[in-house]
Amino acid sequence: MAKLNNLLPSLLFLLTLTSAQPDPETRKTYIIRVDRTAKPTVFTTHYHWYTSEFTSSESEILHTYDTVFHGFSAVLTASQAENLNNHPSILAVLEDRRRELHTTRSPQFLGLRIQRGLWSESDYGSDVIIGVLDTGIWPERRSFSDQNLGPIPKRWKGTCEVGEKFGTNNCNRKIIGARYFSKGHESAFPGIGVVNTTSALEFKSPRDADGHGTHTASTAAGRYSFNASMNGYASGVAKGVAPKARLAVYKVCWKNSGCFDSDILAAFDAAVNDGVDVISISIGGGDGISSPYYLDPIAIGSYGAVSRGVFVSSSAGNDGPNTMSVTNLAPWITTVGAGTIDRNFPAEIVLGNGKRISGVSLYSGLPLKKGLYPIVYPGKTGTLSVSLCMENSLNPKEVKGKIVICDRGSNPRVAKGVVVQKAGGVGMILANGASNGEGLVGDAHLIPAVGVGSDEGDLIKAYAATRSAKATINFKGTVVGIKPAPVVASFSGRGPNGLNPEILKPDLIAPGVNILASWTEAVGPTGLDVDTRRTEFNILSGTSMACPHVSGAAALLKSAHPDWSPAMIKSAIMTTASLTNNQLKLMTDEAIPGKASNAYDYGSGHLNLEQALDPGLVYDITNDDYVNFLCAIGYGPNTIQVITRNPANCNMKRKASPENLNYPSIAVLFPGSGVTSKTFIRTVTNVGDDVNAVYKMKVEVPAKGVAVSVKPDTLVFNEKVKRITFTVKVTVDSKNLNLGDTGAGFGSISWADGKHVVRSPIVVSQVNPL
Repeated sequence: MAKLNNLLPSLLFLLTLTSAQPDPETRKTYIIRVDRTAKPTVFTTHYHWYTSEFTSSESEILHTYDTVFHGFSAVLTASQAENLNNHPSILAVLEDRRRELHTTRSPQFLGLRIQRGLWSESDYGSDVIIGVLDTGIWPERRSFSDQNLGPIPKRWKGTCEVGEKFGTNNCNRKIIGARYFSKGHESAFPGIGVVNTTSALEFKSPRDADGHGTHTASTAAGRYSFNASMNGYASGVAKGVAPKARLAVYKVCWKNSGCFDSDILAAFDAAVNDGVDVISISIGGGDGISSPYYLDPIAIGSYGAVSRGVFVSSSAGNDGPNTMSVTNLAPWITTVGAGTIDRNFPAEIVLGNGKRISGVSLYSGLPLKKGLYPIVYPGKTGTLSVSLCMENSLNPKEVKGKIVICDRGSNPRVAKGVVVQKAGGVGMILANGASNGEGLVGDAHLIPAVGVGSDEGDLIKAYAATRSAKATINFKGTVVGIKPAPVVASFSGRGPNGLNPEILKPDLIAPGVNILASWTEAVGPTGLDVDTRRTEFNILSGTSMACPHVSGAAALLKSAHPDWSPAMIKSAIMTTASLTNNQLKLMTDEAIPGKASNAYDYGSGHLNLEQALDPGLVYDITNDDYVNFLCAIGYGPNTIQVITRNPANCNMKRKASPENLNYPSIAVLFPGSGVTSKTFIRTVTNVGDDVNAVYKMKVEVPAKGVAVSVKPDTLVFNEKVKRITFTVKVTVDSKNLNLGDTGAGFGSISWADGKHVVRSPIVVSQVNPL
């Protein structure tokens, strides 16, 4: 750490070793970033160097990294870590952190059609390899059949690791590789394997005991599975976005215990070395705090992948609708939020006063018997645990034989129903709080139960307080053709970007609500130990489900355009994204029904694969561009080396601006007074069929008091001119500026040639210096 510039050494030391003065003999896992060029010639390998000079025994080392990152992870005392921190060959010492998972009809909803468009042009993603970093896979599912697939691509260098309940026969021409990474996990939670304990069944192998990984892998690349459903819900043909793409599985997350940075980084290292084309990672911090890139192994591993031509998509997090809740913020990552699709699973609450209230449920058991049941809200006492229906909180005398109202939050939604059932309740109404708004997701409840929005919940609670209040619940099955759709999911992580607001995040949204995909045989659809049901498919919601849609989309584009860089693929997806719903109106926000959403909610828009195949123009970004961006945000050469593996030269004649990264969106920050202008530089590459294309500019002004001009306003391409640079000048008059309640103005610039529309959002906001 002694090599990090300016204030970064003290900041990194504080974040790494914590300010709580830990016991110097307490052993923890640390990730050590080493300057690879400093290896003395006396050592034949880096591993030999690490074990000889930096650790007291080989057993302390968990992983060594040599592809996306250079260094190792090891179990050390705090005093050992501090000593390493002062070694001249050590660039950074990071304490291992635990991360969380960000937990059909959607391909058609994205505009994919059989025998035409992107599916046809890309041969359904054939021979493109998607690496999925998740909880593993249940390989026997139909979604992972290799029937009629060709041989494994010759460039593949990966392996099929054998472990508990998983052999080489579990890999095939669809699942071409499978690995598991548990050393970081085991150093924090010793003992892992096929055991029935309070932490439930788990396999020390690539086999999925959780279900999340099976679901995301089949969403990205599942084969056609006819007669698919989740206990009768969403019945039809299930298929992934890229049905012929190959899967490489990297198990880094373990049931009920999260995912550790040291294991995630090892998986990135292996995946890139194995030869994947796309990495899908639906994992994030889960604490609402985004670390600087040099302290974030997902950002570091992703940079190593992207710099080698591998596209990386990641989930935006599920802490919406709070502002600045988006995670996975590095500009080389494609950050994906969640939207609804045009399918729903309605249920209806009938109150004794005749009112009917709509909700959502995936309950598939016996319906309630005819007639009305007493309804009660235990939370009326004001006790939090009771209102949330926490374990052992309900009084059986109060709830027996009744429908119980429970507030959403703290414990799993489906677990609340089990608490109600144990106390003798016959059904449950799950009510959103104000923070969840009106956003609903379906759950495969074990008792008759329905979820309702915050307003409906308040109405039902008020009725439950009346004398002789009664109700029943009716379940309506599956309904398609829902309008409006898509709608931005209430839980989807929102902007602005909390690290570098000059980069708009999320990048886009994709289907992430009530998504049907394959499921593990190890647990029931709720994931609860008490759920003895087993189902081939499950319906889940989260940005975890949105991310693999974009991973599959990237696979299709990589198959159709094998020479495109990750940034070109990202640009094609972003600049063709849709802003309208199936009513041809602007997308709205599920958290507040009818409220217009904006670029902080959806980034560039909703994934629209019908257009992404032929975007016309793309914004490409090189590794040097990313290094210039890191210089522009104040990182010094050695700090940048933690991320990029190579020392950087930031001694540019003119200080770079982070806004000038050749990103497909533009975010502008202005001081709070006067008339100010900023000029941004962008370069587009013509990838359309017409080499002589002519594009004209159209500007949508972000807000009153903002002026936008583009020079040149016409782009003329030919055989020799395939790349053109233009400038965007944004001027703000603070006296006349009206940014509304969001504190930002939202507009766009679009290049159009009569066939293509290449749209980039512009977001304008004010910052007041401290």
